[in-house]
Amino acid sequence: MYYVYVLKNKDNGSLYIGSSGNLEERVKQHVSVKKVELIYYEAYLSKEDAKRRERKLKLYGSAWRGLKQRLKDALR
Repeated sequence: MYYVYVLKNKDNGSLYIGSSGNLEERVKQHVSVKKVELIYYEAYLSKEDAKRRERKLKLYGSAWRGLKQRLKDALR
């Protein structure tokens, strides 16, 4: 499985979008550097699909706005 995930910085509330084939290990790497928490993830069968979704979220505002609307409670 491949994952697209969203992390929230506990200090300033900023959000980070990434993708990985090993979500648990990747989140541990982020946590070791900054105070972040995993607030959302999506699972994909192919790496290409995960990368495509990550790119869409990073480059197209409407996709990111739609996801943020769905995550409204977690972002507070």
